[in-house]
Amino acid sequence: MSELVMKAEKLDASDELAAKRAEFVLDDVVYLDGNSLGALPVAVPGRVEDVVRRQWGELRIRSWTEGGWWTAPERIGDRIAPLVGAAAGQIVVGDSTSVNVFKALVGAVRLARPTDDGGPGRDEIVVDATTFPTDGYIAGSAARMTGCTLRPVPPAEIPDALGGRTAAVLLNHVDYRTGRLHDLPSLTAAVHAAGAYVVWDLCHSAGALPVGLDEHGVDLAVGCTYKYLNGGPGSPAFLYVRADLQDRFDSPLPGWNSHAEPFGMRPGYEPAAGAVRGRVGTPDILSMLALEAALEVWDGVTIDAVRAKSLALTDFFLECVEEYVPGGRVACVTPRAHGERGSQVALRCPDAGDVMKRLIERGVVGDFRHPDVLRFGFTPLYVGFADVERAARVLAEVLA
Repeated sequence: MSELVMKAEKLDASDELAAKRAEFVLDDVVYLDGNSLGALPVAVPGRVEDVVRRQWGELRIRSWTEGGWWTAPERIGDRIAPLVGAAAGQIVVGDSTSVNVFKALVGAVRLARPTDDGGPGRDEIVVDATTFPTDGYIAGSAARMTGCTLRPVPPAEIPDALGGRTAAVLLNHVDYRTGRLHDLPSLTAAVHAAGAYVVWDLCHSAGALPVGLDEHGVDLAVGCTYKYLNGGPGSPAFLYVRADLQDRFDSPLPGWNSHAEPFGMRPGYEPAAGAVRGRVGTPDILSMLALEAALEVWDGVTIDAVRAKSLALTDFFLECVEEYVPGGRVACVTPRAHGERGSQVALRCPDAGDVMKRLIERGVVGDFRHPDVLRFGFTPLYVGFADVERAARVLAEVLA
């Protein structure tokens, strides 16, 4: 038995989150793609069956009140809030990440342009130049709609790029390709120092590491729930609006669900108080309540414990790769420093697409990003250290 196998056994034996693995539907595959789609929590199928058979099938329309359907977006938002460092009443669940990015970014521009300032004043949107493509597309559309100039800037250069024209800044907390963790506290402070508003995309950090939305004074944030929060394919995203901004948050997508009197059916729009004004239309109840069931796996878990294990898993993976993989065959593009690393490891490999295909055939599931990146995501609630050792060993065998 190799030293790394023994080390994996020792680490698994002392893992305080190890029991959580039993709360997921897993097999003998090493699943390292939870940064794209989280594994299925065992409680979800039964809950969805109840929603379909009893709540929809028997209670029918009564479930909007008796089943708690109507309040689900805020209720589930409050369940997510501790995982991203937010107090209750600031997160609403619904719509896709893309839709919520649009709401948040246009809302941020409107916050930066008070109606009594005599003109637009701030006319620039700064966007993370390395962002996920959709965020860039949305930012471009938001800029056209608001009469702003779109300015892509690498995150490290953003503090020097801000000025009196900057209205809003859209940033990713973790780079989806490389796994680099950007400095949310300092970048948020820089945006505020310039008099602008910041929108953070938390898709690759929510449920993987501490975010500290309230602590660091973040203005608005969005995130998906189907990655580290394990909500299921297409599960609804969330929108965070800081409490003291909610009465001024002007959503570009006002809907009857965000009206102060939704069943009044009045022609004039009056936004509801609080985070509810981030709602738009009728919630997707089946996906919404599947997500609520999935979030039960977080009972008794702290995000600090998740972060500690995430760093230990990624450290151990890098150690195993260095020991097993032939020198020069792959290059790590994920920062080694803990303060700059999310919960994934990205390796550059010339034939990455073919390598990942062969890994999957051998029971190690990660993913490939064009043109040459192997991505491995580490979800601490169900990934163990033996999984990590096996993944690195199989990678070495494939590359050999």
